[in-house]
Amino acid sequence: MKKTRKSKKPTDAELKILEVIWERGSATVREVFQVLNERRKTGYTTVLKLMQIMLEKGILKRDESVRPQVYRAAHPRRQTQKALVRDLLNSTFGGSAGSLALQALSMERSSPEELKEIRALLDRLEEEE
Repeated sequence: MKKTRKSKKPTDAELKILEVIWERGSATVREVFQVLNERRKTGYTTVLKLMQIMLEKGILKRDESVRPQVYRAAHPRRQTQKALVRDLLNSTFGGSAGSLALQALSMERSSPEELKEIRALLDRLEEEE
């Protein structure tokens, strides 16, 4: 029986790997390594080990029918982001979406397009009440 890791939530390092895979759709360990190594010096064996851990955690899936093996994300970016925000919301903001949104908006300036989307979402939420 395969031993599964406790936390299914990706670490910061695992999220960097997921970003590469989400951008490409799928990738080999070498492809992920090359992209990450351009951004910040990293070791091939480190990337390989992290991707093996991610496979065990169910974060990645691997196609073993081809060589070299190709990895893809087990879940779409949006689904992973939603789960991470839900965890943050519950663990840090006591379940208050408003507190989370206010904190996020006060930390960094939003683009005009983002502000337009936020206003539209608020309008939709008010209509539902």
